Amino acid sequence: METKNNIILRAEHVCKLYGANKNEAARLMEEGGDRNTVKQKTGVTAAIWDVNFEVQRGEIFVIIGLSGSGKSTFVRCLNMLNRPTSGTIRFENSDIGKLNKKELMDYRRDKISMVFQNFGLMSHRDVLGNVAYGLEVKGISTIEREKKAMEMIDMVGLSGWEHQPVSALSGGMRQRVGIARALANDPEILLMDEPFSALDPLVRADMQFELMGIQRKLGKTIVFITHDINEAFKLGDHVAIMRDGRVIQVDTPEQMSAHPADDYVRQFIGSADRTKVLSVRHIMVTPSCVVRLGEGPNHAIHEMRRAGVSSAYVVGDKMNLAGLLTIDSAVEAIKQERTIQDMMITELPTTSPDTLIGDVLPIAAEAKFPISVIGEDGALKGIVTKASVLSSMVSSPNEEN
Repeated sequence: METKNNIILRAEHVCKLYGANKNEAARLMEEGGDRNTVKQKTGVTAAIWDVNFEVQRGEIFVIIGLSGSGKSTFVRCLNMLNRPTSGTIRFENSDIGKLNKKELMDYRRDKISMVFQNFGLMSHRDVLGNVAYGLEVKGISTIEREKKAMEMIDMVGLSGWEHQPVSALSGGMRQRVGIARALANDPEILLMDEPFSALDPLVRADMQFELMGIQRKLGKTIVFITHDINEAFKLGDHVAIMRDGRVIQVDTPEQMSAHPADDYVRQFIGSADRTKVLSVRHIMVTPSCVVRLGEGPNHAIHEMRRAGVSSAYVVGDKMNLAGLLTIDSAVEAIKQERTIQDMMITELPTTSPDTLIGDVLPIAAEAKFPISVIGEDGALKGIVTKASVLSSMVSSPNEEN
């Protein structure tokens, strides 16, 4: 269970209202009014309403929603570019809404950086000049800031381009510059507002992969905004789905896919590639026939007949997988007076319960036998059949697993 010490960012009942009659609008919203009705009655837009969630240190937290859901409005509240009408946003234990002008400036310079969808680069500076800009503003010496900037340029794969004008770069390369610039300040939190939405699909996939690599290397906390459910589930440790200014559900991609909070969430995630979200534990089943390594082939045949199958999984004393015995091999073992261990198949495909279904698709396609699911303790936890892998792509997961 996560402790409060792991929470770096917390939103508590955050609301952002636009318009003059905010008190009346807030009263109607508190009574359960929807955003459109409140807008018609008061002229006030409830851009975000009663948003609550926690971001754990070092995770990628994704906020997803359709256009107008309030996600971009909210992410700008996290650095006070938008100041909430009510509610509290805490960085560690500090209420950032109570920071004075200098403290807020320091917070934006040192603790939190933002990467924009349109890159936000300065055309009159080269790549190095753009990446080093934040350090220059902080008064870092030329030698030190260019050294740090070059480290970030190398990290995002742009070594050799440091003296090129940004106008000479492709969209994907410009976004790399934006990320390098944000990272150069060594912030604790990186805010990313649909940073890859303007990129073509192949470049976008590359940037997603690069971002995950950078996050694993540096351990930065990232709050990522997107409208793409596959992107959200690919990147997010936790995902928050927003609708009409409210957060509908916060969960891991796996749990959200398996247990959507309501029909809206279910429909929203319906287009997601389930094989890239759900893990093997959702589709594995208990093998119907298991025998111990020290038992004889006659007992194995009896167990196969009882279960109505033609093979048995062979396990050791601690349920560790030893192999698989077919009924033909068991019969042959009796004829030759040999043991189960002599006749069983030991080269079997295996995986772990937390492996994504998409990662076992190639194995399932080629395997002659079901894939054995092995836990961290080496014990046999279940099996995954080719049929269960294929059916997971079109049907609901088995929530009992």
